[in-house]
Amino acid sequence: MGNGSNALQKLDTATRMLAEVKTVDEAKKIIDLAEAARVYARQVELGLEAQNHAAEIKLRAQRRAGDILAKMEKHDGGRPSKTGNRLLPVSPPQTYSDLGIEKIDAMRWQQIAALPEKKFEAVIAETKEADRELTTAAMLREAQAVKRENHHEALKQVELPADKFRIFYADPPWQYNDSGVITDSDNYGRAERHYPTMSIDALCEMGAMVKDMAEDDAVLFLWVTSPLLEDSFKVIKAWGFEYKTSFVWDKVRHNFGHYNSVRHEFLLVCTRGSCTPDNLKLFDSVQSIERSEKHSEKPQEFVDIIETLYTHGGKIELFARQQREGWEVWGNESAT
Repeated sequence: MGNGSNALQKLDTATRMLAEVKTVDEAKKIIDLAEAARVYARQVELGLEAQNHAAEIKLRAQRRAGDILAKMEKHDGGRPSKTGNRLLPVSPPQTYSDLGIEKIDAMRWQQIAALPEKKFEAVIAETKEADRELTTAAMLREAQAVKRENHHEALKQVELPADKFRIFYADPPWQYNDSGVITDSDNYGRAERHYPTMSIDALCEMGAMVKDMAEDDAVLFLWVTSPLLEDSFKVIKAWGFEYKTSFVWDKVRHNFGHYNSVRHEFLLVCTRGSCTPDNLKLFDSVQSIERSEKHSEKPQEFVDIIETLYTHGGKIELFARQQREGWEVWGNESAT
């Protein structure tokens, strides 16, 4: 209790210090101080106003830390720089470990820092006015919502290919019911930590666009995970396709879920009109390929399967994150 009481007494000083913070370490000290004060205020039942006062200072310190981190040189392994004919060793940028912070904290603070100032201040004011608890999780949900909105607007600006396509390949940024900030770990999972997601309704709204691009006879290969399998059929229908069968990607390595240890995803095969494979080769419906460390990255082997089965016709990858030889790509993350 003593440390919490002491932290509470130092809050006003911490508030004044925020304007002078220049390093992540300085910001982190204020974050820790404010959190200790917040916990103490709750334990001794000082009331929501006292808790939110500490929480607000914590949020402002997190925002400052995130801003500093965003402007720091990214760590690249400390490769030497080349000058003339000599290689000059350079000091590598600091890692999160060097700074004494966890990667997940760094990600969260930078998300808060990326939130427009007007929105950040509005969340604080509206939460306090409504007598609700001010939390980092709530602020992060707002940051994620803004990021999703910006992502959707950016997608609308991506120019659509003028051609018609026979073969569609898509790995949508599915939005999960539990995609908010739930735990302090799981760097591989939690889609929201890696890219802006889209709701089922938003994906269904793309139906007119997909139909305009599709030939009368076309095939869609659609990635989906088990929790969203049922909802994915709404998207398939909205896009003008009908489910036929599926491949199962056995990832070999496990990723913990709510009901079991998940190690698979589905690649659904859906058609529009008549679009059976050009090549009658039958691939095993279960493909065991160890997943990479990169979130949502799909094995090249599945593209190879698609190209083997369908030997002619225009091909397009939706929500592409990179260029793919022989394919048109659509998505605001793909390289130009």
